Amino acid sequence: MPPWTLSTTVRREIQAVDADVPIFNLWTMEERLQRNYGFQEFIGTVFVIFAGIALLLASVGLYAVMANAVNQRTQEIGVRMAMGATGRNILRLVFAQGMRQVAMGLVIGLVGALGLTRVLRSVLTQVSPNDPGTFGAVSLVLILAAGVGCFIPARRAMSVDPVIALYHE
Repeated sequence: MPPWTLSTTVRREIQAVDADVPIFNLWTMEERLQRNYGFQEFIGTVFVIFAGIALLLASVGLYAVMANAVNQRTQEIGVRMAMGATGRNILRLVFAQGMRQVAMGLVIGLVGALGLTRVLRSVLTQVSPNDPGTFGAVSLVLILAAGVGCFIPARRAMSVDPVIALYHE
């Protein structure tokens, strides 16, 4: 028998014992928990959506910065390739530049997050404020997204023709 069908029976039995007892909010445990934690669940979902949008914007922003840097350094990359640099050297050069920016941002972000989680301790559920697993997972996702954002311009830099890059001046 479903729990919500018992409300009439429960009301009748309580009234039979004492007619003066007010009866209100006859909810199942599931309904009670949903009413208590539904708003926090909604806020958590909104935070996840905003985090996904922020991750996408950060990746696109890093890609744009790296693409611009590669575009501005086309002549330098051409000279390096003319002097004997391999595609792997160029990839490492561009990738290192982008990942250095990511590392600095990650350190600043982790310090800020550690401070903020102490303030938001009461809102966190099922996660401790210093959960290394969460910080590690988020850092890994950010590094992977940044890696993709750096790899595309780096791959394009590897295919620069030295003659055209030198002529580009």
